[in-house]
Amino acid sequence: MRKTLLLTALAAALCASLAQAGEKLVVAATPVPHAEILELIKPRLAEQGVDLEVKVFTDYVQPNLQVDQKYLDANYFQTKPYLDSFNAGKGTHLVIVTGVHVEPFGGYSSKFTSIKDVPDGATIAIPSEGSNSGRALLLLQKAGLLTLKDPSNALATPRDIASNPHHFIFKQLEAAMLPRVLNQVDLALINTNYALEAGLDPSKDALLLEDKESPYVNYLVARPDNQNSPAIQKLAAALTSPEVKAFIEKKYSGAVVPAF
Repeated sequence: MRKTLLLTALAAALCASLAQAGEKLVVAATPVPHAEILELIKPRLAEQGVDLEVKVFTDYVQPNLQVDQKYLDANYFQTKPYLDSFNAGKGTHLVIVTGVHVEPFGGYSSKFTSIKDVPDGATIAIPSEGSNSGRALLLLQKAGLLTLKDPSNALATPRDIASNPHHFIFKQLEAAMLPRVLNQVDLALINTNYALEAGLDPSKDALLLEDKESPYVNYLVARPDNQNSPAIQKLAAALTSPEVKAFIEKKYSGAVVPAF
């Protein structure tokens, strides 16, 4: 009887220990600002029984593939147009959990200080990914530098340009590469996370910049089978907390804008 009671007590203690340890979440993110924001909320989640591990990636493909294949639980780095394009192209079924912030997309140059100085025939580098390519071209269109066949096409590529009066030459490169070729082109349209990593200040250095009304919110993304799990929902709540809002506003000074 004593042995049985002892085993029962040990089992109860083990269960209590496991419950206290909580659930582990492994979340993919690009370094800035996504991983920084996730690191901020680790203590809050730990208090709620969620052990958050942040896996840093510098590309936009593996974070989605690894969540879809269940190597990771969620990711935080992308906009809805990119996610929609990825799901359609790769046959994945990833879903949005919650929106966190907007990173105003910008155009940068190491040769010119004003967009008016960019000459006819200039070489412009834009992201090669469909939604980011479209985002870059929409920004150039808004500045009056070109016209798209469909002025609202979020997935536009240079083939979708109807009018290019300045005879710009477009180079499409992987988004992460764009800061590295800034001195080799006349203008580069760069995602803010990569601009920040490269030491660029969007509010000061960008010749073109989306305004705060940008529809390109960055989302926490998961799978249909885990999007409503308690741990994922705790993560979503932490990412949209007053603490995160204050952190974003103070640390990034307008280069990153809360979307909640």
